[in-house]
Amino acid sequence: MNSSPLPNGRLLPDSQSWNSSGSDEDLDVEPGPGPHGGVAEFGGVLSKWTNYIHGWQDRWVVLKNNTLSYYKSQDEREYGCRGSLCLSKAVITPHEFDECRLDISVNDSVWYLRAQDPEHRNQWIESIEQHRAESGYGSESSLRRHGSMLSLTSATSGYSATSTSSFKKGHSLREKLAEMETFRDILCRQVDTLQKYFDGCSDAVTRDELQRDKIVEDDEDGFPNTRSDGEFLHNNNNSKEKLFQCLSHKGINGIDFKGEAITFKATTVGILATLSHCIDLMVKREDSWQKRLDKEMEKRRRVEEAYKSALSELKMKSHFGGPDYEEGPNSLINEDEFFDAVEAALDRQDKIEEQSQCEKSRIQRSSSVPSGDVFSSVGSHRFAEKVEEMVQNHMTYSLQDVGGDANWQLVVEEGEMKVYRREVEENGIVLDPLKATHCVKGVTGHELCHYFWDTDVRNDWETTVENFNIVETLSDNAIIIYQTHKRVWPASQRDVLYLSAIRKIIANNENDPDTWLVCNFSVEHENAQPNNRCVRAKINIGMICQTLVSPPEGDKEISRDNILCKITYVANVNPGGWAPASVLRAVAKREYPKFLKRFTSYVQEKTAGKPILF
Repeated sequence: MNSSPLPNGRLLPDSQSWNSSGSDEDLDVEPGPGPHGGVAEFGGVLSKWTNYIHGWQDRWVVLKNNTLSYYKSQDEREYGCRGSLCLSKAVITPHEFDECRLDISVNDSVWYLRAQDPEHRNQWIESIEQHRAESGYGSESSLRRHGSMLSLTSATSGYSATSTSSFKKGHSLREKLAEMETFRDILCRQVDTLQKYFDGCSDAVTRDELQRDKIVEDDEDGFPNTRSDGEFLHNNNNSKEKLFQCLSHKGINGIDFKGEAITFKATTVGILATLSHCIDLMVKREDSWQKRLDKEMEKRRRVEEAYKSALSELKMKSHFGGPDYEEGPNSLINEDEFFDAVEAALDRQDKIEEQSQCEKSRIQRSSSVPSGDVFSSVGSHRFAEKVEEMVQNHMTYSLQDVGGDANWQLVVEEGEMKVYRREVEENGIVLDPLKATHCVKGVTGHELCHYFWDTDVRNDWETTVENFNIVETLSDNAIIIYQTHKRVWPASQRDVLYLSAIRKIIANNENDPDTWLVCNFSVEHENAQPNNRCVRAKINIGMICQTLVSPPEGDKEISRDNILCKITYVANVNPGGWAPASVLRAVAKREYPKFLKRFTSYVQEKTAGKPILF
């Protein structure tokens, strides 16, 4: 069976014909293997953007038969893919700034993918393009195959555009009338030419009739004669019949060609006159129709603008949870939208926390408190010197007055609580030191520091932590903690690895108040390395609590009414990442006072009615 080659190298049987579109997409022909067995299956691990809560997750991605599919892991392929995209009409876009990222979109569906390095990303892009070329999309042969139909369509479109352009440009009907007049003149000249032709034909027929009569007379005499063209005319019967056949086919049967032409011309003139009259009537209404047209065009313009605006909003909403609309160096979200989103997320968290606070209050937890001697010593571990250095720094600098050249600015004042801040930025990152002072009645410094340091009760009062675990216990009063904070979209999720130590400060004289301190500062540990899911923040926090006791009246014992605790809370936090400075400062101004009030109220509630812990 004979076959004809397809543009992509396959063979098409002669019995099979091309479809009307000029492509072979609708043919029921199985794609044959290429010269090397076709494009091989390609698979590997890529990070896929899931949602703003879970962020980037590793997925096993497979490229096969022009289809991109992903699985939760390579071991779960037998359970079926979790999603797939046909690459026929997909748009592959390497990210402008992230060298490891590529976006694949089909209509409204977008996959955000990240390779482990730029080289792997390029391998994936090349493999995708190979599969698309093998399937007939995006290849040169495919473009050549569609070329003829595209040219025909373009020509038709060009003709249509030309025919309507005169209307769009506002050419008047009077111009069209002038064109019709021109056509009439041309038609009249053509009729005149035809009339001359018919007159010539009539003259020729007349001459032929005269010559035929002469030939007949000569034939009757039996003498051969010659025609005007020099040929001899013989007088036998056979010759005579052929001669009359030659002349008789020009017979006109008495038709008046001139009269017919005059009639045709008169009819044409009448039609054109009628058309001219109709055009005159339309010209009279042109102004009113033009006004209507202008109104309709204005309505259409408004509708198109509304449609484009709605479409852009819809696209933004459909991709608003994507990685381009979260915290990052090239984020598409501006500062105002960033702040509004963060504030809305914090409000939601506060409502959730209020609902869960009732359940937490029903759970009574008891935590054992070691003797004070345990907290007065540094302990022996590899971070002992660092802990002692941090304790001395906090006792030296954190208790200093906020006046002088320190440039502390009062940002919040609510009753006994005051919050100060110094604006400091380094490489565009906000590093504002924060200092808060507060006085709490009915609790001691030991009690406040104990509940602040004890991890058994941390989830009862801490609302920003998602989870935490103790990485290493260094001593009875020092531990290393890794904790992940709840994500506040569109900001990235943060984690912290820090050493937390609680200390009782030895008094230099009997007039010094009973002082306790908890210091938390960032460290590094091999069991808690930074990861891609979270931005690692650096902290240096100190909470110093001093217990002031007023003498009771008479011989009464000291009660909680005689106790006042002065709190000095200092925080130096490097949040990392790319959150706007204005947003970070606004969040700090909002959250730190709430934290102090929430924590101190929790300690007052837990210690009420219990023996005083000095």
